[in-house]
Order: sequence, then C-alpha cells, then structure tokens
Amino acid sequence: MQRLSTYRNLQILLVVMTVIGMSFALFFLQRYMGLSPCPLCIFQRIGLMVMGSFALIAALFNPKSKAVRLVLWLGSLLGIGWAAGVAARHVWLQHLPADQVPSCGPGLDYWLDTLPMSEVLNQVFAGSGECASIDWTFLGFSIPEQSLLLFSLLLIVHILILVRILKSRL
Repeated sequence: MQRLSTYRNLQILLVVMTVIGMSFALFFLQRYMGLSPCPLCIFQRIGLMVMGSFALIAALFNPKSKAVRLVLWLGSLLGIGWAAGVAARHVWLQHLPADQVPSCGPGLDYWLDTLPMSEVLNQVFAGSGECASIDWTFLGFSIPEQSLLLFSLLLIVHILILVRILKSRL
C-alpha cells in the first residue's frame, strides 16, 4: 500500500481520473447520448482540466522540492475545488422548486461575445433553466451529482497527496 500511495502514483491517479472523467463527458454523454453541456457543466470541465494539467506536470517531472510540490498541489487543488464548487451549485439549482428555477438565458457563447468576463461569471453562476433540468441519471444520481461525487473523491486524493508531501524528507 505504501508503494501505491507514492507522490508520483497519486498524481498519475489524478491524471487518469481526469482522462476518464473527460472521456465520459465527451464520448458518452455528448457523442453517444447527444447531451450538450450547459454553462455550469463547461465550468466543471475547466476545473477538472486545470487539476489534470497540474497533476500531469507533477507526474511527469516528479519534482524533488517540497515547495514546488506544494505549488503544484495547490494549483491542482484549486482546479478541483473550483469544479466541486460549481458542481455543488449545479446540484443546488437542480433541487430548487420549479417556481424558483431561473429562466433560460441566451447561452454561454452569446455571453462570451457580448459581456465582460465578470458579468459572464455572474450570469453562469446565477444558473438558468437548462442547468436545472435533469436529462440523464445513473443509479438515481444526476450528472452534476455524479460529478460532485467524483470531485469529492478527488479532493480526498488531494489530502493524501498533501500528507505525502508533508511527510517527505525533501
């Protein structure tokens, strides 16, 4: 077990989970099921990709410096923390009573073309009717609930990585 939870192996696990998560979203949900991602789904994917990017750098270069490892860990944590926060907001929107669900807006592409980024973020996090709809479930969990579960597990892996970094003698 000690060998499986090395710094590099945990980083590789994060990279593999990123690839699996993105592949599931792109190939199964989008291509096979024909589901288009809502703005909140896109922001969750961005957080997952940020985490995966930092984890990939850490896995490839396997830095020896504790400071560099902490910086890479923090970048990875911020990415997955962002994704988990957005997923939690998404789950909350899906559980609003029907009369409290925000109306559908013009869409993310339009917002990006016409609004400043701060306003785009405000619009996205306000949510819309499309973000509150539940198009597919697995074992009774909606896509954002499944994402939140995955992101929570990845946050636990981050705790293991932090422990590994702090215990290292580098």
